[in-house]
Amino acid sequence: MQKILVIFGTRPEAIKLFPVIRALAALPDVTVRTCVTAQHRGLLDQVLAIADLAPDIDLDLMEPGQTLDRLTARLLTGLGDVMDAESPDLVIVQGDTATAMTGALAAYYRKVPVAHVEAGLRSGDIYHPWPEEVNRRIVAPIAALHLAPTETSAEALRRETIAPDTIHVTGNTVIDALHWTSARVAADPALAAGLDDIAARFAGKRIILVTTHRRENFGDGMAAIARAIGRIAERDDVAVLFPVHPNPNVVSVMDAILGERANVARIAPLDYPHFVRALGMANIVLTDSGGVQEEAPALGKPVLVMRETTERPEGVAAGTAKLIGTDEDRIVAEIVALLDDEPAYAAMARAHNPFGDGHAAQRIATIIADLFTPANAQGPAAHAHRD
Repeated sequence: MQKILVIFGTRPEAIKLFPVIRALAALPDVTVRTCVTAQHRGLLDQVLAIADLAPDIDLDLMEPGQTLDRLTARLLTGLGDVMDAESPDLVIVQGDTATAMTGALAAYYRKVPVAHVEAGLRSGDIYHPWPEEVNRRIVAPIAALHLAPTETSAEALRRETIAPDTIHVTGNTVIDALHWTSARVAADPALAAGLDDIAARFAGKRIILVTTHRRENFGDGMAAIARAIGRIAERDDVAVLFPVHPNPNVVSVMDAILGERANVARIAPLDYPHFVRALGMANIVLTDSGGVQEEAPALGKPVLVMRETTERPEGVAAGTAKLIGTDEDRIVAEIVALLDDEPAYAAMARAHNPFGDGHAAQRIATIIADLFTPANAQGPAAHAHRD
């Protein structure tokens, strides 16, 4: 019996890993253990609830306002203690968080092989996104198995001299989660009924869904975003749906600049079923998030990305996403263009998703199962010394 330890700590990790955990749990001769760090406590718990996932170990390491170095130190020692107690044969991490980076590092210190879900994303700028770009780069030379969502990300790993036979293109598991959750909401609308009042309030208006939380946008960037939203909301034909991230660097700016406006619904962060419904309601998505750049194209929603770079260039190349930065006038101009130029909107609203087909989790489970077959008796450890 092989033991796999799956580590995650934030809402995006939970969304992208719950399909993987489900697929792995169906494998014979494999024990799956889950450890959450609760790097994001409340937002993480929302996903655990909808996915009916009870973690085996909960480190509950969230502290208000903790610095990145303090968080990193607590994660590294906490996850190290978990690995000493669990003695896993394989550790799985996802994406670009501090939890993923320290989970990989703690496993490396114990010579436990690591599988990296969503491997190979690169922006080329270590400060955008910050600190996520460096977190991913730290995991890469450690990982024994690189589960890349697209051929673009796989090629980025090959350029970094990662052994080609350790790289597998799987699609992105967020599309699996989106399809699964959409089906749940369709079967049981009560799961997302919390948006009924907003849907009625904004009936007949074009809805702009806003998400923003990136550290590199704190300060002047966040203030510019708030002013741009306020200007757009002056239009009678537009409404803004804005689930506000609880970080004080976001909330305080929106309170001070945006305030209360009739055409702006500033609401608490949405659980995943409600967020999926919000995506469906939206005409345009304005975001600095990474995951939303992957989800929105699956529903044919144009995405304006308030960043200077993206580690997800596939959406930009496909024409469903556009990098616009955080200049106030640029944000307003790009939104107005989509609102008032029907051909421009139609060109971005094509339902085309370069990020996956909804079967990534099963591909990942099959790849991992193959590593544990008798023909690969050394399992993933055989890849751990490759670079």
